[in-house]
Parts: sequence; structure tokens; C-alpha cells
Amino acid sequence: MELNEILKDIRTQLHLGMNGVVSQSMREKGLVYKLNFGVELPRIKMIAAGYEKDHALAQALWKEDIREFKILAGMLQPIDTFYHEIADIWVEDIRNVEIAELTAMNLLQYLPYAPAKTFQWIADEREYVQVVGYQTIARLLMKKGDMVERVSSELLDQATTAVLSGVYHVRNSALSAIRKYMQYSERNAFGVCRMVERYAGSENEMERMLYNVVKEEAENF
Repeated sequence: MELNEILKDIRTQLHLGMNGVVSQSMREKGLVYKLNFGVELPRIKMIAAGYEKDHALAQALWKEDIREFKILAGMLQPIDTFYHEIADIWVEDIRNVEIAELTAMNLLQYLPYAPAKTFQWIADEREYVQVVGYQTIARLLMKKGDMVERVSSELLDQATTAVLSGVYHVRNSALSAIRKYMQYSERNAFGVCRMVERYAGSENEMERMLYNVVKEEAENF
């Protein structure tokens, strides 16, 4: 089947699963796309399962500002042809948390160069580039939470700064990465507690919030 025929076939399947209520709910929550069929994730996964992973197909899907196309692109992009430069282009194109989370989950966490690349992304000034970076780091930490001391110190310094910046989506993604780091071991949890203990009783709302989140996470040990 030719690429254009595959895209047409995918679009037909999305029309069949269209959910206007879900689409409207997403718009009200700020998840705005040029086109959103409102198809739920389980059905999108079923559609993806009907195709082989293919670079040209994934790239064509990603270029469209269609919610389901972008989700499918992350599911259908082969790892071995997703080069550094393409990863940066995709990440720079992400405009909302949903696509950031799903692309990190379905594709970015599996890239062999992900550990190094994510630190470039979290150091970026752009909001959603940082969000993608922290979402991907959180996924990597779920698989392998251990880091060499220098790297973990850099992560915690960057994540703490991001949380205290008060930028909502960056803050939440950075908090997720901190939690995953703490969950790996009691040693990690203790280290983060020591780092934020100076914020106990702080008059700064963000500092107090960070301290309370870390304290709550540490209590699970």
C-alpha cells in the first residue's frame, strides 16, 4: 500500500472512532489542535498495531497538526532511523503536555542517546522542550533509577530550579522526575530530603511546596 493510501486508511479509522465529547473536553482543558478526532488511546494503539513501524509513515504523520496523527507517529517511528537532528525537530514542534508525555513514553525513552539528549532539553529555555526533557528523564528513571553522582547532582539542580520557577507544566514534569529519582532507593530519597530541608517553613510558596512533596514521597520508605 502506498503512503498516501495508508494515511487515508488511518484517517478513515479515526473517523470511525471519533468522539466529539472527548475532543471538546480537551479543548476546554487547553489541548488545542488543528484537528482532534477525540479518539481514545486504547483505540489509537489498536490502529497502530495494524501497521509496521515505518520511518516515512511516522514522519508524514508527525507533520500534520492532528492529535491522533502525532500520537501514532511516536508509536510507528523506528528507533534506528530517529536521528538526533530529527528528535530535536520533533521536540521543538511539541506544543502541549499530552503529546510531550506520549512521545516520551512511546518513543523518546527508548533512544540510545536519550540520557544525554534529555539534559540538553531540560537546559533549554523553551517551556515544552523542558517538559519533554523531564518527561523522558522520568521514564528513564522508572527503568533504571541509578545515576552516577555528577549526573544526579546536575539533574536535581536543574529540576529544583525548574520547580521553583513556577512555570506550571515545567514544574510538574520536573517534580515527576524528582519523584522517580527518589523512588529508586532510600539513598536517593535521603539525598533529596537533605537538599530541600532548608525549605522547611519557607515563606516562598514554591519552596514550601517542593519541601512538602519531597517529604511526602520520602514517607513511603
